[in-house]
Amino acid sequence: MSKRKKEITGVVDVQIDERSLFASIAGIIETRKSRAGAYANREVTLMYWEIGRHINTVVLGGGRGEYGKRIVALLAQQLVERYGKSFELRNLRRMVQFAEEFTDIEIVSPLATQLSWSHFIELLPLPSHEARLYYANDAAARHLGKLELRRQISRKAYERQEIANASLTEKSVVPFNVFKDPYLLDVLGLKENFLEADLEKAILTELERFILEFGHGVTFVERQKRMTMDDEDFTLDLLFYHRLLKRLVAVELKVGKFIPQYKGQMEFYLKWLNRYERQEGENEPIGLILCTQASRNQIELLEMDKAGIAVAEYWTNLPPKALLEEKIRTILHEAKECLARRKSLTGGNVQRQVDYFLEPKDDETI
Repeated sequence: MSKRKKEITGVVDVQIDERSLFASIAGIIETRKSRAGAYANREVTLMYWEIGRHINTVVLGGGRGEYGKRIVALLAQQLVERYGKSFELRNLRRMVQFAEEFTDIEIVSPLATQLSWSHFIELLPLPSHEARLYYANDAAARHLGKLELRRQISRKAYERQEIANASLTEKSVVPFNVFKDPYLLDVLGLKENFLEADLEKAILTELERFILEFGHGVTFVERQKRMTMDDEDFTLDLLFYHRLLKRLVAVELKVGKFIPQYKGQMEFYLKWLNRYERQEGENEPIGLILCTQASRNQIELLEMDKAGIAVAEYWTNLPPKALLEEKIRTILHEAKECLARRKSLTGGNVQRQVDYFLEPKDDETI
């Protein structure tokens, strides 16, 4: 073909990279499919909520009792015939419960963009509204799948955060909803009679799992952080950065029972970090001391949280489900007793700045 003819037809003699072309088109397809899937998921979840609310209002309201239940059963048969098994009686009951437990559409709507209907099914059996909101927000923030959400529920993440929150006073430097107590480090594979160095090494080996247990927005910074003062070196076990709180988090690992001397050690680390490592725009560092056994009365007496320090137990072996629930229930009861004692000393004027953590109530159950 002559040069003149190429100019007229607009043909450009350039080789096309077929693999690159396929990758580009595939990327467009996957992105749009993902967005379409997310939109469809949101609409399905909101549809279920609207159905549940309508049934609650029109059919089950007004004391209709058994008559209302018969109407719902008949409705389920009609819906299944036209729209399939998604609308069978069992699922309609879930929709009704969904609308009962999540009454505010302003809460449901943004969650529906992140969570599937399967997520909400996992949340419905939980005993309190606060627990459901905690797990829903956590799953949305960390993009947890249904199985990981179920795992967090089985490991009592909400109750363990309640325990940690209950140890904080009205003058706490440690923010609420940051730490848990105890931490379940059963994924580290530690054997009996391990040393602190073994624990640190195991955490670094399973860092992703540790951070999942540790909390949302946390990134690893350094191990064995060296701090030099007056020609003397000190070392902090682990240093993290909390992106949401915009502050460093110092972590000390202890094998054995908490002792009061640990407070002074961590206070030194935090003051050093605040002076030499804190960047402009960051908040003051906070610390976490992890022990195999936390002396809660000593911790309360020392008012660790006022110094920006939290103390928590860690368990390297996860008890059976029934025993785990019993142990967490006992610790939570003790934490609530401490909270009530502090409230009586302060006239009940305990101010808390939290997102969705409500004051524990004596009649709550796990």
